[in-house]
Amino acid sequence: MGIDGTQKGGDWFRRALMNVVNGEARQERASNHTTFVVGQLGQAIVAGEYPRETMIPLDPDICEMFGVSRTVVREAKKTLIAKGMIQSRAKVGTHVRDPEHWNMFDKDVLLWHASLKTPEQFYRELFDIRLIFEPAAAAKAAEKSNALPPGLLSDYCDRMEQATSRTDFAVADYEFHKQVLRATGNRFLLSLGDLVQTALYSLFIAQKDVDFDENQSIVADRHRQMANAIMSGQPSEARRLMTEIIEHSFARLPMTL
Repeated sequence: MGIDGTQKGGDWFRRALMNVVNGEARQERASNHTTFVVGQLGQAIVAGEYPRETMIPLDPDICEMFGVSRTVVREAKKTLIAKGMIQSRAKVGTHVRDPEHWNMFDKDVLLWHASLKTPEQFYRELFDIRLIFEPAAAAKAAEKSNALPPGLLSDYCDRMEQATSRTDFAVADYEFHKQVLRATGNRFLLSLGDLVQTALYSLFIAQKDVDFDENQSIVADRHRQMANAIMSGQPSEARRLMTEIIEHSFARLPMTL
């Protein structure tokens, strides 16, 4: 891990993006059977294959569907219960909970929504929450401009500007926003980094078949302006620029709304 503490998250993000580039499943390849079953059931629930208040298949049927043991199925269900997505009742079975109970801050739940074929409502909600907390975070970072190593944000702007692939650009973009959250010194804000990551992942998926990237220099320049506002202690300007960046990012999503 580097001195800025970002390598682990950045490496995961890069692998997820490369899965899209290589035409693999959008969910990162499962490291074990339980993770695989969690991913398959979670994506199916989010996609509406098992609507709210309906029962998911019985354990023996899930075992047969995925070729796994009952122990794996039980552990997978425990994980989905912890995410607020399903509820198990003795002698009744396991049903899908209303989406209002789902943990929308969970990284898996976020990415399953990002992988939907028609994610317009999810995009709207995701960018709405970003507009609520990220401009405020940028302003707070500007108030505490000495919290970041000099030149760190500019370095990520350089990486965006010089990126030769959409993956490199997206990783630098994510790391920039993560550092802004870190600069606030607020652990609650820092924990919201997965929301930013998912927003950028969604944008990456939506544009993966578009030539890279006529907006590259524009986006990098806007981030550089915000970096300058933060490092020179201009909270109002940092807030304005972050709002502009998020709105521009949302406008780049190819949706018919």
